[in-house]
Amino acid sequence: MDCASCATKIENAVRRISGVTTVSVSATAGTLTVTQDGSVADAEIVSAVQAAGYKVTGQEGAASTHVQRQDHRGGDHDDAGEAGLHGHDHDDFAGPWWRSPKVQLTAACGFAFAIAYLLGRAYPSVDRWAFLVALGIGLVPVARRAFVALRLGIPFSIEMLMTVAAVGAVVIGATEEAAAVVFLFLVGELLEGVAAGRARASIQALTKLVPKTALVERGGRTEEIPAETLVVSQTVLVRPGDRIPADGMVVDGESGVDEAPVTGESVPKRKGVDDPVFAGTINGDGALRVRVTAAAKDNTIARVIRLVEEAQEAKAPTERFIDRFSRYYTPAVVIVAALVAVLPPMLGGAPWGEWIYKGLAILLIGCPCALVISTPAAIAAGLSAGARRGLLMKGGAVLESLSGITVAALDKTGTLTEGRPKVTDVIAFGSSDREVLSVAAALEAGSSHPLAKAILDKAAEAGVPVPPVSEAYASGGKGVAAKVGGASVFLGSVGAASERSSLDAGQKIRIEELRGEGRTVSVLVIDGRIDGLIAMRDEPRPDAKAGLERLRELGIRSIMVTGDNARTAAAIAATLDIEPRADLLPEDKQKIVRALQLAGEKVAKVGDGINDAPALAAANVGIAMGGGTDVALETAGAAVLHGRVADIARMIDLSRRTMANIRTNIGLSLGLKAVFLVTTILGVTGLWPAILADTGATVLVTANALRLLSARI
Repeated sequence: MDCASCATKIENAVRRISGVTTVSVSATAGTLTVTQDGSVADAEIVSAVQAAGYKVTGQEGAASTHVQRQDHRGGDHDDAGEAGLHGHDHDDFAGPWWRSPKVQLTAACGFAFAIAYLLGRAYPSVDRWAFLVALGIGLVPVARRAFVALRLGIPFSIEMLMTVAAVGAVVIGATEEAAAVVFLFLVGELLEGVAAGRARASIQALTKLVPKTALVERGGRTEEIPAETLVVSQTVLVRPGDRIPADGMVVDGESGVDEAPVTGESVPKRKGVDDPVFAGTINGDGALRVRVTAAAKDNTIARVIRLVEEAQEAKAPTERFIDRFSRYYTPAVVIVAALVAVLPPMLGGAPWGEWIYKGLAILLIGCPCALVISTPAAIAAGLSAGARRGLLMKGGAVLESLSGITVAALDKTGTLTEGRPKVTDVIAFGSSDREVLSVAAALEAGSSHPLAKAILDKAAEAGVPVPPVSEAYASGGKGVAAKVGGASVFLGSVGAASERSSLDAGQKIRIEELRGEGRTVSVLVIDGRIDGLIAMRDEPRPDAKAGLERLRELGIRSIMVTGDNARTAAAIAATLDIEPRADLLPEDKQKIVRALQLAGEKVAKVGDGINDAPALAAANVGIAMGGGTDVALETAGAAVLHGRVADIARMIDLSRRTMANIRTNIGLSLGLKAVFLVTTILGVTGLWPAILADTGATVLVTANALRLLSARI
């Protein structure tokens, strides 16, 4: 489902069934969970859901009834509930987008409005009837949903507000305005539905990270089976380059494993016997035999999916201002209009015609056209202004939430840093720096390992020659050796190099200094002597420090949350002057966000990887960095397409400006209405000034909103 009102309607409908004790509806996951005393048949629950305006189709199995709902804004979606109603959502826009009922309804209303406008100008006598037709096309579905909500105990929903506003406008002759407001309402609802549907589908896209099949060992032979059928204690073979199909423990083999999808670790980790591995991570250069330790429904990726869904559900969406305000505003205006029209003639003998006229004028003043249009106008302008600058925000709720952010929790790899290691130091002991780099590049030529690519990139940048090699071979987890120009050469880890040649005290001190700065050190050994060091690190983005300073200027505290090791995190944090929290799994990042929220903070989580998805969903606002994974971009409520840290501060600044604009708009629209309400009752103004008050307020607030398009951020 795409909004809380859907959940409220179904919850109210099902809760009325005798024997039902609790009802829980998840708008995000699309599930309905019912606890009952055993006296309620599934058919009763289905009937209640149908009464709320939902289409229900049965599936085989008593505990698996599939629910397809008629979206409260006109579109069909597939939802399901548990304990009798269970399943996953289908794509909201399966097939061509223009076939969606919501798109067709909005297009039909807009087309009819345009035709009515042209007919009214050419043939003024049919003006009113043409706009009534256009109004009816859009208003009838809205009114039907309003009365369904009324029957379920929600008398003043936004649909009811729109119905009252449109009918009131028709009564006093503002038919054209009524048709325009209903059309704009449908456009806004359509865009919200599209965003919600895409976000929902993206969560299930996480499952694509886990391979469909696995090579399981049975009776001394290897057999390919569906990965989802793996059970605990089975042994699977993972070939080089394959994704690991399940959480498990290595029982044989050694290889580098890219854990970025799960932990965010910037450099592949070496895995050997008794080391844990995660589903969805990528095996590197060696075959591994892995004993399964978690079934498919409990593996790391499945847990991430559940965490995202739970986090999104626990974070209640910001209620739209109009919907909240209508609880008091609409009934109050209707009551005031009725009292003005009836009481003076009944109690004081005043002329009925005069006071009914005043009542209609007050009803027009009460028509929330300016309010309905002005807030979305400011939000649309703010979203457009951001989009022009590569700052994407998924709707008004996200835009509003950004304005209140007090803490920014930023991932390290790919967010504060470039996301790939670079050579930072080339240190020669027996030759020149260029010779060390040249020989190292020769050894790494043709390798796709991130550290090898860093060395090759540095060699290309420095323009050093890359000599040919012979007798090259890789030593798993240690390094690579070869013959270069007749010399025996080795490039690898400090431990492996120490086995081939002893490091003197000065060399050991230099290595520890580099490691203390969060750098990965490779040692070059030529003919049994230490010839040089190459240090690499995933370096901060060029604008990271300035971007964090801009956040501080806005009064926002920043912390680093990363799956990388503590030493590397501390080194980067010291460079950027930010508080580090390291060695974190996806659930750890989510727990940090939750803890900050419990302390009263409004948290923005910034990241670029799948491992950030649970925390992105749990935060008040999740912000994905450009170049990040599709899942991060879809799970997050906002995205910084250019990947600049400074853009995070720009986005928050734009949000604050937009909210200030909205407050001004609300003041203008309500202020004008209050003035004309008083003058109408006093007899100073009548119906036409009331119309001018409403349309004038609309023009003012729209013009004010458009100022955001030219805002400099």
